[in-house]
Amino acid sequence: MFGRDSIWTARLALPIGTELAAGTLRALARRQGTKHDALRAEEPGKILHEVRRVAYADPTSHLELPPVYYGTVDATSLWICLLHDAWRWGMPEHEVRALLPELRAATTWLTDIAPGADGLLTYVDRSGTGLANQGWKDSSDSIRWRDGRIADAPIALIEAQAYAVEAARAAATLLLALGTDDDAGRAQLLEAFADNLQGVVRRRFWVGAGESAYPAMAVDGHGEAVTGLGSNMGHGLGTGLFTAQEATRVTDVLTEPRMLGKHGIATYASDNGGFNPLGYHTGSVWTHDTAICALGMLREGHRAESALVAQRLLAAAEAFDYRYPELVRRHRCPR
Repeated sequence: MFGRDSIWTARLALPIGTELAAGTLRALARRQGTKHDALRAEEPGKILHEVRRVAYADPTSHLELPPVYYGTVDATSLWICLLHDAWRWGMPEHEVRALLPELRAATTWLTDIAPGADGLLTYVDRSGTGLANQGWKDSSDSIRWRDGRIADAPIALIEAQAYAVEAARAAATLLLALGTDDDAGRAQLLEAFADNLQGVVRRRFWVGAGESAYPAMAVDGHGEAVTGLGSNMGHGLGTGLFTAQEATRVTDVLTEPRMLGKHGIATYASDNGGFNPLGYHTGSVWTHDTAICALGMLREGHRAESALVAQRLLAAAEAFDYRYPELVRRHRCPR
């Protein structure tokens, strides 16, 4: 079981019912972190990354992951968002209320444990054998500068901040609607946390100016904006992270030829150093990544751009006999 992947699947399935979401929420809640354990990357309130029957070991990379592993910076925020969305789509209130203790624990992780001194949600592998990158782009070379250099940890991803902003506001809404009187103060703190995080992102992530401006994919361990241009920014659309003007700029960047190809949005722009059209997270096109960007554009009101990206996804479906692969080589569009 994969925490992040199962959450995304459940969110997409909400229009046809809340049963999958409810099962996913409960399964992950049962395994919510309760202690600090560097080997498992476990922390109190944290939602896990993955569960395996046995440990995983790769002698080439020296990657060793325990059967239950918590090395993800975003699954906790996404779990909160799923609980909120399932409630909105009709998950019975008694089932939602039953998960409020886990929600409170998750919000404490979100606001008190995950952020670094600058207020940004960061990650770093403290075990020496875990994942170097702990967002959805979890390969070791996925977070790069524009010239291709790999960024130094601890890393603060743009999408992790976006999920956190959405989750904080979603949790505040849930706690005010279904919680106790004691939750009113917690909800107020969550709204303030989201406001502050938006401001920090605006100051720290945006690089360039005017028509050349875009959000960097991350802030590195030296406090510098990692200027690599990738699809990460698209996950912030529709979360409340960006202003309307910022969302327009992000949409424009994602639909430029260096990003949008024949079958979708590339994980990494073609004019970056280190770009590889077959690279796992450094130039290939991922189906779910492109779909999330398209949905975000739609939520921000950019219907034409969203439709364009959706058309590229449909082209990919046709090319693969309507059995979407996880990722494909980045192809340029024919002129």
